Amino acid sequence: MATQFSASVSLQTSCLATTRISFQKPALISNHGKTNLSFNLRRSIPSRRLSVSCAAKQETIEKVSAIVKKQLSLTPDKKVVAETKFADLGADSLDTVEIVMGLEEEFNIQMAEEKAQKIATVEQAAELIEELINEKK
Repeated sequence: MATQFSASVSLQTSCLATTRISFQKPALISNHGKTNLSFNLRRSIPSRRLSVSCAAKQETIEKVSAIVKKQLSLTPDKKVVAETKFADLGADSLDTVEIVMGLEEEFNIQMAEEKAQKIATVEQAAELIEELINEKK
């Protein structure tokens, strides 16, 4: 009698995105000649169906995107989305400081320098802003 088993692993990022990976690989185990168990570990990852969910509200992401565009003097047609990295837009460290200052003013918050230095994307900025707003409540 053969029984098939599957092992699953779930990974969770800071943005609440979950990835499930299932591995199956054949293996045969004997229990003193009484029972034979067959294990199959199979990798099951759907192609092109990766979905990332962000903890920040879309409204916050849009406000952050607008501030980033303004601070970096980007053209209106330049696309700035949650995954956009400030460095990819040509921002240097001074530009990033100015972006943070603009965000603090717009959302009436104060970012700790250690946290502000870790911001590299629109999404990270939006998540930190919402975290700080929730702490104020």
